Amino acid sequence: QVQLVETGGGLVQAGGSLRLSCAASGRTTSIYAMAWFRQGPGKEREFVSGILWRDVNTYYADSVKGRLTISKDSAKDTVYLQMNSLKPEDTAVYYCATQVAANKNFDTWGQGTQVTVSS
Repeated sequence: QVQLVETGGGLVQAGGSLRLSCAASGRTTSIYAMAWFRQGPGKEREFVSGILWRDVNTYYADSVKGRLTISKDSAKDTVYLQMNSLKPEDTAVYYCATQVAANKNFDTWGQGTQVTVSS
């Protein structure tokens, strides 16, 4: 079992920055990939960005390319999401999740962290 804890959310003005962290613990050797998802008010949950656990490949939703950067610290089993040039439409609860294989669903989720961007 893997446990995930997100931190780093908060309130920021449009154009500002935040860095989210997702610390993994437990059976982290089973992780194939980790990703960030978000769910805004009245919206469905959507993919934001992902990174392979043992590789350098990263993935981004078109809406965040050039503004958000995902990275990981393998020694700390932690993935980060650096969010710059934030927009009000980035307001959401952000969740990290893990996947054990490319053909599996993301099935382990953190509790979420609120990001609010004011205009």
